[in-house]
Amino acid sequence: MFKFSNLSYSKQRLAIIAAFSFIPLALLITFAYLPVINMFKYSFSDWNGYSKRLEYVGFENYIQIFTDPEYFSVFKVSLYYFVATFVQMGLALYFATILSFQTWFKNVFKGILFFPSLMNGVAIGFIFLFFFKPDGTLDTLLQALGLGSYVKLWLGNPEIINISLAGTSIWRYMGFNFIVFLGAISSISSDLYEASDIDGANRWHQFRYIILPSIKRILQLNLILAISGAISAFDIPYIMTSGSNGSKTFVIQTIDVAFKYSKVGLASAMAVILLLIVIVVTLLQRMLIRGED
Repeated sequence: MFKFSNLSYSKQRLAIIAAFSFIPLALLITFAYLPVINMFKYSFSDWNGYSKRLEYVGFENYIQIFTDPEYFSVFKVSLYYFVATFVQMGLALYFATILSFQTWFKNVFKGILFFPSLMNGVAIGFIFLFFFKPDGTLDTLLQALGLGSYVKLWLGNPEIINISLAGTSIWRYMGFNFIVFLGAISSISSDLYEASDIDGANRWHQFRYIILPSIKRILQLNLILAISGAISAFDIPYIMTSGSNGSKTFVIQTIDVAFKYSKVGLASAMAVILLLIVIVVTLLQRMLIRGED
């Protein structure tokens, strides 16, 4: 009869690792890799999502996406979130730098800035629906300040709707980047600041020559995540506008094509394109990071 104790220590160790890894690997393959493989397979077909017949159409779906402006033009909306990415990262780094030094009510401001990142995206969407609605919070504030002439249809005007939604994303994600930057800055040795004070450096010099070089890796990582998030923006525009008035992102377009128009094959091709774009952006960023080393 086979006994586990008869195995050598190294073999016992390998057996334990294999036993504990089996279920996580099975779940990962079932719910991650297999869906991706099926997505690639469906992207070359005209499957409608429920039919048993799967007719392959080659690259027809991909050609349609790149030649039909209705499908590819929604990437223009991502530019608003792309710009918002740099705005929110700049604000997060600014507040993290200030609050890394001795300031009044530092912990209070930390909590205020980090609080939005603790909230659910659905809750944030409904909060800003009331904030931007006609005669809502924003309009009331503008009128109270004597700026009633600047009141607009924040979610009804196609020219400014994406600015409003991108501003909501800034408020939501700035707290997360803020706390990451603050943690990285707090890890810098105080000896560097003391030496710079002796040499007569001011706060700007400390930020430029001490803080920025020390958190370069964290800054680059956050930039990769932020750009990927800008390309795949979904929850805020979907909850607040459902993609109406020119606010439809590429992800919302993909979901509509799949579940509203029952074109799962075409939607799978759109998802593949989005996946490849995110991978390319990540690889380019990593190449740039290595090139600087």
